[in-house]
Amino acid sequence: MKFSLVFTIATVAAMPALAHTGHVVDAAGHNHWLGLAAAGAAVAVAVWAGIKAKSKEQAEAEEAEETADDELQEA
Repeated sequence: MKFSLVFTIATVAAMPALAHTGHVVDAAGHNHWLGLAAAGAAVAVAVWAGIKAKSKEQAEAEEAEETADDELQEA
């Protein structure tokens, strides 16, 4: 019983550090700018990959539709 109480308190007390984007301005001259640039690049790559995947799915759907239309015309 004592262990679970200590464990619960330790878990609740260990809260994550929450930094806001204004922190980057306050830390000018530090490596925080590099981190912000890396985060921006990661977002850009994720958006690009999502757009690419969506266009590929649309192209495959159109190709499947054309194939189905050709099969119906042959019958």
